[in-house]
Amino acid sequence: MGRVANQEIEQGSISVRRALATALGLLAAFGLISLTILVSNSNRQRDAALAAQRHSFEVIILARSLESTMNRAEATLGRYVVNMEPQYGRLFVDDWRRAGSSIDRLRDATRDNPEQIILVERLRRIYNDRDRMLSGAALRTRYDQKMSSLAAYNAAGKSESVAALSQAIEAIVATEKRLLQARIGAANATVEQSNWAAKLLLAFAIVILVGAAVLAFTMIQAIAERRAARTDADEVARRAEELEEAVAERTIELRRANEALLAEAAEREAAEAQLRQVQKMEAVGQLTGGIAHDFNNMLAVVIGGLELARRRLIDNTAEARRHLENAMEGAARAATLTRRLLAFARAEPLLPEPVSPDALIAGMAELLDRTLGERVTVRTDYQGGDWTVWVDKHQLENALLNLAVNARDAMEGEGTLTLATSGRSLAEGELGVSRAGDYVTISVTDTGCGMEQKVLDRVFEPFFTTKPVGKGTGLGLSQIFGFVRQSLGEITISSEPGQGTTVSILLPRYTGVQRVAPAEEVHGVRASAAAAPQKVPILVVEDDPRVLNATVEALVELGHRPIPCADPEQALGLLAANPGVRLIISDVVMPGTTGPELIAAIRPLHGDVGVLFVTGFAGEIDEAAAFGGHDVLRKPFTIGSLASAVEAALAKLNGSHPPEATAAAA
Repeated sequence: MGRVANQEIEQGSISVRRALATALGLLAAFGLISLTILVSNSNRQRDAALAAQRHSFEVIILARSLESTMNRAEATLGRYVVNMEPQYGRLFVDDWRRAGSSIDRLRDATRDNPEQIILVERLRRIYNDRDRMLSGAALRTRYDQKMSSLAAYNAAGKSESVAALSQAIEAIVATEKRLLQARIGAANATVEQSNWAAKLLLAFAIVILVGAAVLAFTMIQAIAERRAARTDADEVARRAEELEEAVAERTIELRRANEALLAEAAEREAAEAQLRQVQKMEAVGQLTGGIAHDFNNMLAVVIGGLELARRRLIDNTAEARRHLENAMEGAARAATLTRRLLAFARAEPLLPEPVSPDALIAGMAELLDRTLGERVTVRTDYQGGDWTVWVDKHQLENALLNLAVNARDAMEGEGTLTLATSGRSLAEGELGVSRAGDYVTISVTDTGCGMEQKVLDRVFEPFFTTKPVGKGTGLGLSQIFGFVRQSLGEITISSEPGQGTTVSILLPRYTGVQRVAPAEEVHGVRASAAAAPQKVPILVVEDDPRVLNATVEALVELGHRPIPCADPEQALGLLAANPGVRLIISDVVMPGTTGPELIAAIRPLHGDVGVLFVTGFAGEIDEAAAFGGHDVLRKPFTIGSLASAVEAALAKLNGSHPPEATAAAA
């Protein structure tokens, strides 16, 4: 009876001990899981903090690299100004453009920080100011104006923008350093949290061991069970340690593999860059050969036509006239080719004016039909409300014609080409670097083969082309991209293989005084102007004696009274000797003094005299603002285009604006 009672008590004691052991085991499991989750979260937070630190270091390194690149560029320009060796000029242009690209990368790297965005935009403005100063020195050096270029370079070195540039970069670095300090503090906090979790885990383990020891004293009769449980616990611990070691080893292996992949990617990128350079040089060779071929053909037409006209001038005037017309056509084709080459080289100045895209596209109908062929159907869709844009109409026409030819090639000469216009409003930065406001969208859509994403990623790269050798050099889209960005617009491309391609040009809407050019003016075609009703004294400033003589003879033919000036330094004296001069026709790039500089010196003394610039190559003078709002006539020009330009300049001087006048003759 007593034994049974003892057995029941013993069984009860064993049940209690088992219950306590079970409770302790559950508590240990719960604590282990909780601590494991805590440690894992701490590690993730630590990794995030370290990643933020790396980002700050990258921004600081990028800013310092930008400062070094700009300093190197200015030093190279100094060598160029002193030595006047062309390779230093090219090195300056490369370094300076590389600095501009670094600013773009810095802007992308700090996009998540509003304070840094403001500082980077300030840095971009300072960079643009420095670019105008240094480009002026480079331009004068390029045309052997050494003293003027030294003065410009010295002025740029003493400009306040030097200190402002350094201060802007230091501000960016200081801001990033403050962020870095905060991120270091966050990283330290996460490390402390991890250490605290580890200590807590250790304390919990100690509590478990103490509990196990206390329980051992109360479970003398369950030694075997405790040994088994302890053996199992040791085995679990050993496996956990082995697992942890395996995870650590695997982490090291993954890190090494990642480093190897990064190194391999860098090598591959370098190899691809070298390959692209080789392809660019091959494309340059193709372009040079094509230009030489085209110019030889055009010169053959001009020389042959003039030679035949000379032979037929006396005995067959009708045939002589035909040969002269052929020579004029060949010369016009050569001028068009030269203008397109200058546009690609960014040496052709943009001469913007109000243009209606709807009217321009409508006027291109015959040109597109003749260029694309009968198997390509051209459709138009005008939904832009006839909004006007401020743009160089010749460049816009060339861009649309280039896109149309690309679309024809993508459709293999047969399909439907749609030109559409529409209006839309953009927020600040909604599309690329566009400013907030209204935009006119001009879309060119084809039903061709389309493009894959890897091709779309590179379509704007110069010399990149998918056409066979000899069929294209990859200059068209890069030229269009540069023109659109110069016009403060954006360009987008959407395409899928087999679904066709849509290229959209977005240009800011112009809301000023609108003057829409007639159709014949949009395409550079106008009838010869009638002779002037009265003789107008005109001062002609041109350093090339042959061009000066031809311009003077043309003005005499038009009924004016030209006053030749072969040296811009003599212009003021001739104006003083001829007080009745009403118009100055000046070349742009001349030795010693450029056309805009000459007019700037004359304007305070002769503010009532009209101005007409004549240029065939403006070099670095690529902004309409450099011409002070005066009209510009491009070389080579016909007597008719000269007459129209003179009439427009005189009309502007008198306060009237005839609709047939244009700001830039073809």
